[in-house]
Amino acid sequence: MNDLATVAVDAMGGDQAPVVVVEGAVSAVKQWGISVILVGDTPRIEAELAKHKCDGLPITIEHASDVVGMHDSASDAVRKKKDSSIRVAYDLVKQGRAQAVVSAGNSGATMAAGMFVLKRIPGIERPALATIFPNQIDRTLILDVGGNVDCKPIHLQQFALMGDVYARELMGKAKPRVGILSNGEEEGKGNDLTRGASRALSEAPFNYIGYVEGRDIFNGSVDVVVCDGFVGNVLLKVSEGLADTIGKMLKAEIEQSFLAKLGYLLSRGAFNKFKKRIDYSEYGGAPLLGIQGIGMICHGGSSPKAIMNAIRMANESVQHDVSGKLATKLSLTQNT
Repeated sequence: MNDLATVAVDAMGGDQAPVVVVEGAVSAVKQWGISVILVGDTPRIEAELAKHKCDGLPITIEHASDVVGMHDSASDAVRKKKDSSIRVAYDLVKQGRAQAVVSAGNSGATMAAGMFVLKRIPGIERPALATIFPNQIDRTLILDVGGNVDCKPIHLQQFALMGDVYARELMGKAKPRVGILSNGEEEGKGNDLTRGASRALSEAPFNYIGYVEGRDIFNGSVDVVVCDGFVGNVLLKVSEGLADTIGKMLKAEIEQSFLAKLGYLLSRGAFNKFKKRIDYSEYGGAPLLGIQGIGMICHGGSSPKAIMNAIRMANESVQHDVSGKLATKLSLTQNT
């Protein structure tokens, strides 16, 4: 597929919607020419679009009368709020009017709507949220980071299969190294889940390298790391907090003396590159892997830049047919 995708964007999802979402969507359209359908309250979306130069851009609006709030249950997006912006966005994909969804709204509701409307890929019991971490060499893919807090070994095996396909297609890894996050590299480490998953992954058709520790995520020795969503979400939040803390501590130290400020001016280029590498907004959002379509789930506090890059990633996932290739790999695996 060479044509650019049409991305349905939940304009009402996120802490500062629709302001931030519309700004990010407009930036994505201007920079890459991706077609966008903004889903939500039409008058509010139109008011935001009026703040930007959008004439002639491939941006349309699909009205949705309801919104799933951050404190609503996931089932509300599916059963009670059928005209919510996130439900309507997935309906557009089902109808063929869009090929991907981007939302910074309620993540549980976004996952539930994706599974209900688009269904799971055959052979996948639980879709997973994935995220990309920078490392000393390149990038590391982690999944699951919050979608499934209670898992069985078969779920981690399926996460690994999905991660392997994603790393090949979107990260350019010819033979991704796949590991299970544990409290040590020795076979005797871990718990019942990791030991059972290790046995399952050892028989799977990809490059399984065994247990890895938290530090391996950042030293570049592994490309795909699988874990249950409880551990993965803790890892994600700790890493986000650490990156923010390092930035603030560096700033405080630099501001304490003239020599430190001078040193910063001389090395500002390196600092800016470092900041870009650890900035989550560069990666946009977390792909929802395992549904029959493309879904990108963004942080509720996403910036316009994060929304813009999530739309870019959604388009690239469509271009690479990630969902289709995952279904094919699962089918081949089950038939061998």
